[in-house]
Amino acid sequence: MNLRPRPRAVPETGMLDRQDERLSTATGLAGESRQLWRRVRTGDIGSLPVIIGLILIAVVFQSLNPLFLSSVNLVNLMLDSAAVGTIAVGVVLILLLAQIDLSIGSVSGFAAAILAVTFVQLQWPLWLSLLLPVVMGVIVGYIYSFLFLHFGVPSFVSTLGGLLAIFGFQLFILGTNGSINLPFDSLIVRFAQKMFLAPVTAYVLVVLIAAGYVAVALSAARKRVRADLSAPSYLGIWIKGALLVVILGFITWYLNLSRGVAVMFVVFLAIIAVVAYALKRTQWGRAMYAIGGNVEAARRAGIRVNRVYLSAFILSSVLAAVGGLFAAGRLAAATLSSGTNDVNLDAIAAAVIGGTSLFGGRGNAQSALLGILVIEAIASGLNLLNLDSSIRFMVTGGVLIVAVVVDSLSRRSRAAHGTA
Repeated sequence: MNLRPRPRAVPETGMLDRQDERLSTATGLAGESRQLWRRVRTGDIGSLPVIIGLILIAVVFQSLNPLFLSSVNLVNLMLDSAAVGTIAVGVVLILLLAQIDLSIGSVSGFAAAILAVTFVQLQWPLWLSLLLPVVMGVIVGYIYSFLFLHFGVPSFVSTLGGLLAIFGFQLFILGTNGSINLPFDSLIVRFAQKMFLAPVTAYVLVVLIAAGYVAVALSAARKRVRADLSAPSYLGIWIKGALLVVILGFITWYLNLSRGVAVMFVVFLAIIAVVAYALKRTQWGRAMYAIGGNVEAARRAGIRVNRVYLSAFILSSVLAAVGGLFAAGRLAAATLSSGTNDVNLDAIAAAVIGGTSLFGGRGNAQSALLGILVIEAIASGLNLLNLDSSIRFMVTGGVLIVAVVVDSLSRRSRAAHGTA
């Protein structure tokens, strides 16, 4: 009698993929819930405190003034967020490397001054007047990276010197007048003040955004399944995509009760999407997080650290210049105060409040969006209550301190659980 066990049939590859997919769908939702709770318990809370804070701000100001959540006020809030928010995206990149750029405000103001002088006084073509400030941003970022990489000058010192020097250039080219108005019929002013998506276009964009999210998420989940790693539920991804359509569709409908969705804000969101994809899905993005976590370990792992630093400094200055162009179009002018006042503070505060760590290695492009919405919501709410601007600085400073405290506590918790 043959007692040898009969060999088991090996399932085909396609059958294994379908089994993995069913397993992912069956356990994914519960697994994601457990994983979320585990992250919160170990201090990896992400953007949750900012979202909760944003909801509380909306509830408080709406109860004090019913105009706060009106479609008119929200449209203005989004327009006001785009310029400084774009600058804050560059700040996120610098902070991920545990560096700082203190000259972003001066770069943005200098970009506005270049636009005004070349376009209005020298009568250059608009495209050339827009391109030159971007080139200026590339040059400034390269200089900072050169000083940091070749001479070891701390970014705090080099960008502080840049703040002063670039502001001096701004004062020099604006001259004694100190203010140059941009034509109201120019493309840059219409873009920043009057260009809004048609309702049908806005709804189509909502569907495309949700479809793009689902496609990217499903592709990433399938790669993880094939690599024998835990993956989010396919069903959960489709549910999130449907919720995204509903939420964004409602926001679009509500904004259309006023002027609609501003094109400048859409461009701001596009910048965030591109940077977010680059940070999460590319080798460059993984290198950014690795260097921010431990630069020596990243160097020994074969990462070209110098190139990553160079790209981050350049992108920070370029995005500051683009934000300055947005601000000039919004104001329809370039003045001696362009890029000064609270631009520096708001951009850095937006990145930190949104969840980017000052210690490097943690954060994402969405931090800029959440952080600037918090800052602009506070400013808008206090303006509706006719309170002095001093109150806004006090409240924003308090929120910033809370954000840094939360980040520090999260780092301690992650270190205690061995997940830092």
